[in-house]
Amino acid sequence: MRNVERITSVKSELLDIFMSLQVDEHEQRQRSAAQRSLRARRGIELHREFQKLSRDIAPLPDEERQESELH
Repeated sequence: MRNVERITSVKSELLDIFMSLQVDEHEQRQRSAAQRSLRARRGIELHREFQKLSRDIAPLPDEERQESELH
């Protein structure tokens, strides 16, 4: 009977260790996914900022330039 108790105890410890490893892996995957999401969001923001800056500093077409000089 003692051996059965010992085996049960070892099995229980192994299961606890396995579950702990699974939880750690899951948390790491969540952190990695959050970091990727933030990098992607920042990349999109930068892209939009560059597009806006390009439009803001782009030279005016000749027609608009002449109208703005008249005013």
